[in-house]
Amino acid sequence: MRYPGFLKEKGTIGFVAPSFGCVIEPYFSGFKSALERFKSMGYGTDPGPNCYADKGMGISNTPEECAKELMEMYMSKENDVLISCGGGEMMCKILEHMDFERLGSADPKWFLGYSDNTNYVYPSTVMLDTASIYGPCAPTFGMREWDKALQDAWDVLTGRTMQVSGYELWEKESLKSADNPLEPYNLTEKKELVLYDGKKRTACLSMHGRLIGGCLDSLLTLAGTKFDKTGDFTAKYKDDGILWFLESCDLSVLQMNRGLWQLKNCGWFEGASGFIIGRPLHFDDTECGFDRHNAVLDVLADLGVPICMDADIGHLPPSIPVVSGAVADVTCDDNINIKYSFE
Repeated sequence: MRYPGFLKEKGTIGFVAPSFGCVIEPYFSGFKSALERFKSMGYGTDPGPNCYADKGMGISNTPEECAKELMEMYMSKENDVLISCGGGEMMCKILEHMDFERLGSADPKWFLGYSDNTNYVYPSTVMLDTASIYGPCAPTFGMREWDKALQDAWDVLTGRTMQVSGYELWEKESLKSADNPLEPYNLTEKKELVLYDGKKRTACLSMHGRLIGGCLDSLLTLAGTKFDKTGDFTAKYKDDGILWFLESCDLSVLQMNRGLWQLKNCGWFEGASGFIIGRPLHFDDTECGFDRHNAVLDVLADLGVPICMDADIGHLPPSIPVVSGAVADVTCDDNINIKYSFE
């Protein structure tokens, strides 16, 4: 596994928009504020050509132009790390225009983003053996006061910490809007982890393995394509154990259940040592007897490995920064704690 160098003091942050650009509120003002914040901290900023673009359908520009931007910004010596401008819908379409052979031979560079950015975070891990960070996109760093989760993401990106923990409260309803684009998280809900050791409910558990995963919505799109090198990756690192982190955005509980069934029967979960399941965006949905918990357990419980549900990952912030590709020791009780090892 290749690990990029951390962002050094007074280094330069590159910004790319391989999914949505920052063209509407609250993202435009959030991104502007983030750039000002980073500059005030002494860092250079290097926005790519699509950061304010709105020329594509469900994406900032054409898939060809988005792939070109990501390739050129990744290969550039003018920036040291990359942060995505946002999630979206159609980032998968850039993959056929990417030169993965060239990326794999380039010096590794940290890429930070989540949601639709799974379409780079995951291939980077399983195709390029290069670690990346599943965490907040650029406009979030523009909020008036940084939440602890943002500081954690920054501390991982700069190498100040190799250990992160979950948060006491989370946001169910955001107060951020076009009129209030820099609003902090609206932390109203108490975090309660749901832990299973296989089929048995438990009060605490521990897991060890090499982390891979992302947004289930995007992973299902990648499964079975030429960009799906999951089997090769899990075979290579089977002695480490494969520790999956998964969350969902648009999926209903039925779609979550079917999606996990699909990946399981594609062989993705062979050698799994555990699962960290983030709070789904459709948190309280129920359908046909399924809720967010039994939709997961119905498929994964018989694997006999630890499962942590309602974890601080994904679309209901705050979210732990997850280093995809790293080896991790995870403990869960009232909180989740992750210690990364760059092996």
